[in-house]
Amino acid sequence: MPVYEIDPITDPRWSELLQRDARASIFHTRGWLQALNKTYGYQPVALTTSSPEQSLTNGLVFCSVNSWVTGKRIVSLPFSDHCEPLGDMAGSFAEMVDYLLKLNRERSFKYSELRPRSSLAVCSEKLFQSESYAFHAIDLRPTGDELYRGLHKDSIRRKVTRAEREGLTYARGTTDTLLRDFYTLFVLTRKRHGVPPSPFQWFRNLIDCLGDKAEIRIASKDGVPTAGLFMLKHGRTVVYKYGASDERFSNLGGTPFLFWKAISESKATGFEEMDLGRSDLDNEGLIVFKSRLGGARSDLHYWRLPVKAAKPANTLPGLEMAKKLFAIVPDSVRIGIGNLLYKHLG
Repeated sequence: MPVYEIDPITDPRWSELLQRDARASIFHTRGWLQALNKTYGYQPVALTTSSPEQSLTNGLVFCSVNSWVTGKRIVSLPFSDHCEPLGDMAGSFAEMVDYLLKLNRERSFKYSELRPRSSLAVCSEKLFQSESYAFHAIDLRPTGDELYRGLHKDSIRRKVTRAEREGLTYARGTTDTLLRDFYTLFVLTRKRHGVPPSPFQWFRNLIDCLGDKAEIRIASKDGVPTAGLFMLKHGRTVVYKYGASDERFSNLGGTPFLFWKAISESKATGFEEMDLGRSDLDNEGLIVFKSRLGGARSDLHYWRLPVKAAKPANTLPGLEMAKKLFAIVPDSVRIGIGNLLYKHLG
């Protein structure tokens, strides 16, 4: 069975496949792929067994990361928490895996990595499990009262009440002011974590390419931004992608306040799921927080080929020392490092 390469940005059949497949996510969309291309130079490619004259019956999208720092590799998809192979893979997944192996050999890629939300990838013995994460999602189909009761009484509900008592206000949208407020908070947050921030242009490109599928939410105290969420929307799912806050105002409950606003308003406008994304297994605080929001936990596994693939970029030697350095250098330096570094980390 032949395998074809197509451009998912320009081929109209790709968008048609996304409309037909309930597993399609924001990370499959043309807007997300365009933002990856505009920000980091990644060129998206989709594999399919459908000929150019046929409608697409399946598709596996990926980008090649050509980095002299972390090595050349195929990723499906960079900076995406998950990316499901789409369509009917029953008789074609093995051919696509073989095709990826051929690309690895011919173009000197270190490995190919698949990031399915489901366990589809285990159907090939040529793939091996690489990284694992905790994944959380909130079912928004229960009533609003039930969703509120699903919030942890002390960690979430009490803080929402505190935020309301303190008079926190919030705004939502994609204006330049909201974007800059969010990025200022994002830089502060990444400093606390000891890592450089993603480029400002990444968020600008997400807004430009995704349009109304992107949304920023900012909580403020007396006009001063205290917490922010960067969220994405596709179909019946709203995705929490990035969060940020000013630690000086953490006692005001801005982040729980914003999440409850996002949950209740998403419910009211017809969304059925809130995707809270992946969490590192050693980040117990984040895992607990997402659970206390009402998120149901499941396992998220990434898969690689060939079997003797290299370690991921986030396990490179010296990373812990670099985190300590990033925590103390000026913001302008960390932003500059992020602008240079992130295209190598996808």
